[in-house]
Amino acid sequence: MSKETIQHILAKYIPESAVETCSQWIVQHNIHVRITRSRSSKYGDYRPMKNNGHQITINHDLNPYAFLITFVHEVAHMHAETRYRGRISPHGKEWKSVFSLLLGDFVQRDIFPTDLLRALTAYMQNPAASSCSDLDLLRALRKYDKKELMEVQHLEDLPSGTLFRLHSSRSKLVFKKGKKIRTRFHCMEMTTKREYFVNPLTEVIVHEIPQEGLQLKVLGV
Repeated sequence: MSKETIQHILAKYIPESAVETCSQWIVQHNIHVRITRSRSSKYGDYRPMKNNGHQITINHDLNPYAFLITFVHEVAHMHAETRYRGRISPHGKEWKSVFSLLLGDFVQRDIFPTDLLRALTAYMQNPAASSCSDLDLLRALRKYDKKELMEVQHLEDLPSGTLFRLHSSRSKLVFKKGKKIRTRFHCMEMTTKREYFVNPLTEVIVHEIPQEGLQLKVLGV
């Protein structure tokens, strides 16, 4: 695939001013980028390939800023893996150093909106394993999501006791929202009665079920 073709494809997913650099990385390091279905547990991942290439997968439904941050996150894994060959913690100080360096270049280019830049700068001081785990950054990123389905909501916006399913999950499991304990909501899966602690910014969908001829709104996955 030519660099021009790669740039044309990348332009659909990331801010235009980041396309040139990202396409250079892909060509230079033989990176195979695969766009995947939405995954509730992660935005992307990295795997080395047998032919000295590298595979990075990224969820298809991320907004341009989240897509770029995720791509840089995985490229940092590539560099850390290439240099240390698995002799380090996946998200240890070596990875954090590479990630902050790579992302810092984009931060200085005036690519990100002011509110997102503020949250991103704070996050870069000690980047976590996933941007999903930093609530301030996640809230800032969510403002730029394309909400194609109006029924998608955040768990924190729903009343306690509401039944819900996870938006990005293929399962039909139904959960009941409970009280907030520290930073997460205590929830119960209705069939197995297993308990979970769920991120307040988890995307859920309102589900309608009939009861005595009436339609009652319930959260569905």
